[in-house]
Amino acid sequence: MSIRVFFDNCTSPVLAETVGGYLKHLGQRADHIRDLPCGRHASDFEWIAYLAGTGDEWLTVTGDGRLHKNKAERAAFRQAGLKGIVLASAYQRTPLNQQASFLIWRWPEIQSLLKLAPPFLFEVPMRNASGIRQLPL
Repeated sequence: MSIRVFFDNCTSPVLAETVGGYLKHLGQRADHIRDLPCGRHASDFEWIAYLAGTGDEWLTVTGDGRLHKNKAERAAFRQAGLKGIVLASAYQRTPLNQQASFLIWRWPEIQSLLKLAPPFLFEVPMRNASGIRQLPL
């Protein structure tokens, strides 16, 4: 399954590049918002529209838990038919090398989610014992 993984402004470009290095051997690709035509200063509505307009299959990765709480953004995400994961707030307090290693460690679980029909949004916790949980969309 070839999918592009999008990292938004609430994630580090280094995280996107590190995970992207791992994904490359799976035939997948990771892009940080700073490297896309919509640009680093794009609003959530702008990047959602951009992703929807490419015709590619995307998995969005965000550290912004508000995406599923803001009614208008949630509706735009749903209408765009996107797949997404929200990194739990503990990621923000964790060193970048550990964020990347943990996200890669959990990638087989994330990969299995990609079989689900869009739209969807799941939260990926930082604890090994915690499961990935679906968020309301």
